[in-house]
Amino acid sequence: MPVATAHTVALNGALGHLIDVQADVSPGQPGVAVVGRADVALREGQDRVRMAIINSSLTWPVTKRTTILLSPADLPKSGTHFDLAIAVSVLAADGGMEPEGLVGTAFIGELTLSGGLRPAVGVLPMTLAAAERGIRRVFVPEPQAAEAAMVPGMAVIGMRSLAQVVAELRGEDVPVAPPVAAASGAHLITWRGDERLDELDLADLRGMEDEKYAVEVAAAGGHALQLSGAKGAGKTSLAERIPTLLPDLTPEESLEITALHSLAGVLDPRQGMVRRPPFGAPHHDASKASVIGGGLGQVHPGEISRAHCGVLFLDEFPLFKSDVIQALRQPLESGDITVARRDESVTLPAGCMVVLACNPCPCGEYSTDPGANRCKCANPVRRDYRLKMSGPIADRIDITRHVLPASPSSHDPFSEPETSAEVRHRVARARERQRRRFVGWHWRLNSQVPSPRLKDCWPVSPEAQQRVDQETYRGRLSARGAVRVLRLAWTVADLRSVRTDRDVTPGLEEVEVALRLRNGDPLDLSTVREGVPEWHDGVGRAG
Repeated sequence: MPVATAHTVALNGALGHLIDVQADVSPGQPGVAVVGRADVALREGQDRVRMAIINSSLTWPVTKRTTILLSPADLPKSGTHFDLAIAVSVLAADGGMEPEGLVGTAFIGELTLSGGLRPAVGVLPMTLAAAERGIRRVFVPEPQAAEAAMVPGMAVIGMRSLAQVVAELRGEDVPVAPPVAAASGAHLITWRGDERLDELDLADLRGMEDEKYAVEVAAAGGHALQLSGAKGAGKTSLAERIPTLLPDLTPEESLEITALHSLAGVLDPRQGMVRRPPFGAPHHDASKASVIGGGLGQVHPGEISRAHCGVLFLDEFPLFKSDVIQALRQPLESGDITVARRDESVTLPAGCMVVLACNPCPCGEYSTDPGANRCKCANPVRRDYRLKMSGPIADRIDITRHVLPASPSSHDPFSEPETSAEVRHRVARARERQRRRFVGWHWRLNSQVPSPRLKDCWPVSPEAQQRVDQETYRGRLSARGAVRVLRLAWTVADLRSVRTDRDVTPGLEEVEVALRLRNGDPLDLSTVREGVPEWHDGVGRAG
């Protein structure tokens, strides 16, 4: 049969397309033609495939015309993982195996000149896409078999070489082949890295009760958080402990994050599926492509997508490049990010909890108290620094906290601070309430509820709504800010329901707490956690 079809997958961001690799081997002027919008790396694959077949003691159609179509032909295709599917389709078209054996099977892997297989980036999302299109068997390089096996119902066959794949398809004895080197590099030095965060606990921080409650609310509802204050006040220490407050990922979330990390090429197959919420903290000199996503060739997820369902911490936020800061508008609003190019537009999930930290000025010494102000920055420098936090970005931040340096009077030396495990238990129960409330909808947390659905399906009490409208009419809240206050009120009510073990719906008290969390005003924690808050003009008492 002169035509045979094998299947593989092309990735467009987090979207996978099933590709039919059709090979036609027929009489004509000898040569090879690859059609179907293949990039340079893919076109080079014809030489890799030809030598891999020859060096595997298989037959390459030297005296015939070989045409390889990557269908659908109008879809851009890139990468080297097409090699195995091209080789198998050419061999089947030339009579080297039965084309019927390729039905319902996908082939993923790069070939070496000797016929060996090499790992490919994005095996898990490619396998997920193949499963959604009815594929039930997939051939992958041996080190990535465990990664592909994370997809339920998929028969995964890990192979070392093209000769092994052909023998398996023919039903013959599989020959011995050298092991395939894993794609991930070995750790050449010992360093703590991300494991350092496992040693942190909220109980390490004394005092900061106001900020700890704000962080608990942010973690429970997935709200964006801004921490501002003088240098050394504890902003970074607080932010690095936020992941310890988040519950383990659900199976659905775990599969999402693992697929994104596979697509980004940072998944360590030895670690298995990602079970804990990820934490990203790029340096303030990071480029837009590294934070938002992009890169040369295929679009790779940035830090904000790799932290999906977790925490993205942007320390020294005003020092980030302006294009990075302004690019955060879309993910802070919609929970995803779109990278548009001339020939493609890629949308990636970015539903992470964004935490910003900033000083009051570049030197970090500015204080509104004249006696404590040791700032040496010129007024224009301080003004330009503050303007980096533009109005549209600030309006998308749900919670603002002004962190004050710790003092002996800021905490009770005889009381034991809560541990991360204790707070995580409350956060998990509050999130479970949200999941039950939003069952049947496409969102999971309060911070993700669209404004129309929030007002129609889960309204606050009339008195609470009147209070929000009052702040809006006075110009203290934008329309976007009013919606975020209502979302915060629901999270405050969920946490109060957990603490009091009774069903609490947002009323005037919860809205007052939400307004103060958003505006950065102090809280009276002796009442806000248990009962009805009593507000005052001074600094909130630590509870």
